[in-house]
Amino acid sequence: MSFAIIQTGGKQYKVKASEILKIEQLESLKPESKIEFNEILAYGDDKNIEVGSPLVKGAKVEAELIKNGKNRTILVFKKRRRKNSRRKNGHRQLFSLVKIKKIFSKDGSVLSEAKEEKKSEKKEIKSKKK
Repeated sequence: MSFAIIQTGGKQYKVKASEILKIEQLESLKPESKIEFNEILAYGDDKNIEVGSPLVKGAKVEAELIKNGKNRTILVFKKRRRKNSRRKNGHRQLFSLVKIKKIFSKDGSVLSEAKEEKKSEKKEIKSKKK
């Protein structure tokens, strides 16, 4: 099982092909558009690992944007005792849902690729949930 460690939004993620990630929101892209992550820290499988210093040049991860959205509201409440001073604030963090399609090694060969789902299977799954 091949994996890669990518860096995006100031965070690092260990990803595998056909995995869905919730990351910091990417610039205003449309759903089902392709994304390329070039900041690869390491990649490999169970037996061997290629580690960069700090990045692996030439390696990349290809993904597809599923949707952009907002998380649930987080309340920030500050109170100073005995001073009748209170502040209540809310925050909704923006996020992007991304599906990993392919992981490429530094020489350009494909390490792993997501299996394509047929659209008819997706419709059957949705109808079963209802």
